[in-house]
Amino acid sequence: MKALTINALTVAMVAALSLGVSGCNRNADAGPSADGGTAADSTQADAPKYAKVVSVDPVRKTVNNPRQVCKDEVVTHTTPPKDEHRIAGTAIGAVAGGLLGNQIGGGKGKTLATVAGAIGGGYAGNRIQASRQHANTTSTVERHCDTVNDTSTKLVGYDVRYEYKGVTRTVRMDHDPGDRVKVEEGVTAVSDAR
Repeated sequence: MKALTINALTVAMVAALSLGVSGCNRNADAGPSADGGTAADSTQADAPKYAKVVSVDPVRKTVNNPRQVCKDEVVTHTTPPKDEHRIAGTAIGAVAGGLLGNQIGGGKGKTLATVAGAIGGGYAGNRIQASRQHANTTSTVERHCDTVNDTSTKLVGYDVRYEYKGVTRTVRMDHDPGDRVKVEEGVTAVSDAR
């Protein structure tokens, strides 16, 4: 029984010494470091630092996409007359009217009938040629193309305003960082900090 009690006391002393030594080491870590801070401060300096995001504004760019739109249209053309003043129709009508007028009457009446026939025939020939010239039209299909601009907006990034150690800065990022952004020496590091 005495041996068991001695063993238990030995184990308890070893445990107490271990706790005491670890406590001393912890206090030694808390002591001043070479730069005047504590050793605990130097481990915090290696920890990532975050700045508070004040606002996030999406940045958009307007893009013009020109394209051609073509369509076919039926166009009617009037063929220009070969005899614009209708001289041929007038002349043919006058000759025909004069010949017919010459067949009527005799003497001076025949001359008057020939002149009246020539005048009437010339007028009739002119009108007949005019009606035929206006009827000469052709239709063709023509392709007309116009350039149309299709505009669209494209998201190109985010202007992120953040506050770090009382100073507000802005940086453009390719994503929305959320509530906080990782910083290194006061400069943002592109990260996915949320």
